[in-house]
Amino acid sequence: MTIRIQRADLDAASQAGLLPADSADALWQFLSSRHAGDPYAPRFDFTHVLYYLGGLLAIGAMSLFMTLGWEQFGGWGIFFIALLYAGVAWKLAERFERMGLAVPSGIMAALIVVLVPLAVWGLQNAFGLWAEAEHIKGYRDYHVYIDWRWITLEFATLIAGALMLYRWRTPFLVMPIAVTLWYMSMDLAVFILAADDAYHWSEASWTFRKWFSLAFGLIMLLVAFWFELRSRSRKDYPFWLYLFGLMAFWGGLSSLGSGLLSGKLIYLAINLLLIGVGAVLVRRTFVVFGALGVAIVLGDLSHHYFRDSWLFPLALTAIGLGIVFAGVAWRKHEARLTEQLRALLPTDLRGLIESRQLAR
Repeated sequence: MTIRIQRADLDAASQAGLLPADSADALWQFLSSRHAGDPYAPRFDFTHVLYYLGGLLAIGAMSLFMTLGWEQFGGWGIFFIALLYAGVAWKLAERFERMGLAVPSGIMAALIVVLVPLAVWGLQNAFGLWAEAEHIKGYRDYHVYIDWRWITLEFATLIAGALMLYRWRTPFLVMPIAVTLWYMSMDLAVFILAADDAYHWSEASWTFRKWFSLAFGLIMLLVAFWFELRSRSRKDYPFWLYLFGLMAFWGGLSSLGSGLLSGKLIYLAINLLLIGVGAVLVRRTFVVFGALGVAIVLGDLSHHYFRDSWLFPLALTAIGLGIVFAGVAWRKHEARLTEQLRALLPTDLRGLIESRQLAR
């Protein structure tokens, strides 16, 4: 289990006679010097808030908040503007890198990856490749509508993301890659169904898209887990893959739905499994999605069995309090339960996970 140690903890250990006072000072100096130079150590200070706020605003401006006004520049105009922005971001990334500012450098590198689909969109428009897509009005629709034509933008982004990740080894670069994979999980399903327009909008096609999202998300989770085991770096590369893989997997799973009690129980079991996986890997994202799924299915069961009854609010209250007390119990026995869960894993796998957690 990973814990945070403050100077007050060492002072308390010294006062309790567990650690000599001079040893407490020496140990604190050692720990401080060991982690002071880690540019990727997790922090929540005003400087880092400004880094990510400014970076996300710049990324959002070139993606989610693009306006139709940009279309007046034409395909070639958009293409060269995107290249200009990417060139400026590259220079800033290099400058921040020389200054030893790893986080701003990584954010600028991520901005370059975000600009790739915009540049590809402009280039394709310059050659008139989107003329037949009447429902697509501009690049902003890339983040709104599901369409198989976006796959070309997504493949280009993945290639650029891999190259940038090779150049700048920063975990934040995985974010645009993970988002692109999430988009691709939706667009690929439409691409597979595009051959049959009649089937494309049928109920069976929606079911296929849900299952495809579930399977694609599961593959993303397995890839992230593979990185989790292979990486010995202190940097948390798999985080974004886990997050968007869970969004695809859990979203597809939850949208499938089931009116049968057996289906609800299977859904409940899968979400409980997610919570267990989160406990083993110490990944809060698994626990959050799993807890949401458990709350949904328990609330649905309560509504089914206590419909139009004054017991319904009481049942939901009991479920909520039960989850709270489960959290209290888990906190009390977290170390022991986590160790027991890990003991079920093969020795080599358990060793890899433990070494990964110690590296953090």
